Amino acid sequence: MRPHAPSPLAPFDRLFLTDAGLETDFIYNRAIDLPYFASIALLRAESGRQALKDYFRSYLELAVQHGAGFVLESASWRAGPDWAEPLGLTLAELDALNVASIDLLHELRDAFAPLGSPILVSGCMGPRGDGYDPGRIMSASEAEGYHRHQAAILSSARPDMLSAFTMNNVNEAIGITRAVATTALPLVLSFTVETDGRLPTGDPLGAAIEAVDAATDGYPAYYMINCAHPAHFATTLDQDADWMRRIRGIRANASRCSHAELDAMTTLDAGDPYDFALHYRALRARHPQIQVLGGCCGTDHRHVEAIARECLQVTN
Repeated sequence: MRPHAPSPLAPFDRLFLTDAGLETDFIYNRAIDLPYFASIALLRAESGRQALKDYFRSYLELAVQHGAGFVLESASWRAGPDWAEPLGLTLAELDALNVASIDLLHELRDAFAPLGSPILVSGCMGPRGDGYDPGRIMSASEAEGYHRHQAAILSSARPDMLSAFTMNNVNEAIGITRAVATTALPLVLSFTVETDGRLPTGDPLGAAIEAVDAATDGYPAYYMINCAHPAHFATTLDQDADWMRRIRGIRANASRCSHAELDAMTTLDAGDPYDFALHYRALRARHPQIQVLGGCCGTDHRHVEAIARECLQVTN
């Protein structure tokens, strides 16, 4: 197996923040409807584009305040080809929104670049189906064929990298990695885990990372964990394992509930932002290679601000 792809974080010797649970924040805290949890729909109107700009600006300001870098993730997690029809769009219209999601991030980076914090623009991709439930598991080749379209569209807008979040089975993770490899952009691959720290398929996280690396010549630049509370996976991270050194980012859920419990809820469980941040500090103490810190479902600016206070030193 060839050496792992260079990390887009490699030139920087600092921690990076990223945002929180965009979709749950907009739906539950801001009362903004997102059909099918598809934040890409915000880009259809100027009011939605402005809401996204305001959302990301607050996080960028936090990163500048704390001397951190920042990873801007596009609002394209649920914007693969299958989602065009449910959203009432043609595929060409959805493609244009994918490009617009990256253009918006370039605009934000241009505005904040003079303030000195390194900012990376990432084109975000998600699973073909539900992030919590693998459903019908595709073959790796079918997954590659499906995801290749969005990977090509996002890469045409010239992000620094692509990311694949809430990957919940090994086959799709391999397929989306191979799809991104055709663009030659770095890939960040993030797995969803359950309350036992395993993928929803039951696969151990370490085995999943090893399988993807083995099947793709180690193409992902690094891995992340998302969509689970830190208490669900912290004790499963083997400090001495080679696969553990591949994990460089965390975007955890605010709630300690299981995915099934969260699906049944009609209100948001935001947990305790301070306790949430303490878990991140403990993870960083044991695994200092974890360099990208943000949130997932149920988290908002309060959680990332608490993470910044606990894990980063204020510079001004």
